[in-house]
Amino acid sequence: MPRVISIAEALPPFTIEQEKVMDFAEKLFKESFKDINRLLTVFQNGQIEKRHFAKDLDWFENDHTFEEKNNAYIEAGVELGAKAISNCLKSDVFLKDEVLLEEIDAIFTISSTGVATPSIDARIMNILPSSQYTKRIPIWGLGCAGGASGLSRAYEYCLAYPKAKVLVLSVELCSLTFQRNDRSKSNLIGTSLFADGVACALVCGDDSGYENIMKKDSAPNIIGTQSTTMPDSEDVMGWEVKNEGLYVVFSKDIPTIIENWLQPNVLRFLNTNGLDVPDLDHFIAHPGGKKVLEAYVSAMKFPETMTETSLDVLKEYGNMSSATILYVLRRFMETAKAGDLGLGAALGPGFSSELLLMRWE
Repeated sequence: MPRVISIAEALPPFTIEQEKVMDFAEKLFKESFKDINRLLTVFQNGQIEKRHFAKDLDWFENDHTFEEKNNAYIEAGVELGAKAISNCLKSDVFLKDEVLLEEIDAIFTISSTGVATPSIDARIMNILPSSQYTKRIPIWGLGCAGGASGLSRAYEYCLAYPKAKVLVLSVELCSLTFQRNDRSKSNLIGTSLFADGVACALVCGDDSGYENIMKKDSAPNIIGTQSTTMPDSEDVMGWEVKNEGLYVVFSKDIPTIIENWLQPNVLRFLNTNGLDVPDLDHFIAHPGGKKVLEAYVSAMKFPETMTETSLDVLKEYGNMSSATILYVLRRFMETAKAGDLGLGAALGPGFSSELLLMRWE
């Protein structure tokens, strides 16, 4: 089965403590909400300690046009995306030797936080040594589910082409979508939660020669996936596109939806593969937020220890949309052992879920 051989990140340049973002939000939102001090508790209760941004906090104090924000997205996306690819293919944690970019058959580029045509991957291929015959598959609009979906699509590609080496590149610069003049509660919550993150994964087919480059004793083989979209749920999360850019849509009902909808969805997937919840060693969850992780635990009857790694990533980096699950999976790849079984899960606009079953072999 196709397997994830290497994952690496590229951190945006500005590290900002959560308290500083809370002070910034208080100044911005206090005239719009009489109960601003009560609302600001979302910054403290979410357990996020710091986040990484493509721009310093001062940049967000001024208005920027959609064009300015999108140009910043392209510039930072290309720079950080190229760095993540290089870090992934040169990883001394997961690889015995460097994998040349010319050996890569396809690149799945995942993003929902900016627009680029030519896409980010094409621009990166002009600054890194690449094969002109590499297939490019940009995927836009899957939001937080995108990283898991990218791994699923790479898995399917490698099933069809077992000699292939494929990259999944996630570029999310959520901060650059920030709307200073949007005084909605959704924007306040988004300001407390979302961050910038870029990560890249190397997925290899069975006949790719992966055994010659894999450094760890075992790697997660993807043995099954499931994509599910809830009917008539477009208003749960996503973007509203307006003249000034992208405005966040973020329903307060997401934790409740997870509790009511996710469990039968997961059980169907596990049962189809002859498994049940107690068979899982790891839960590789996209940490949409603290309440989302709590909803996972409640819905699936997991012990809280099953979401510790996801919570650690949330504390250190915030919600980086599609890139976040790659950060989580990398940490499991450093510690999991042969025979372990993991379930990857991420939720996104649609309202949708992407599930992956992985066994370390």
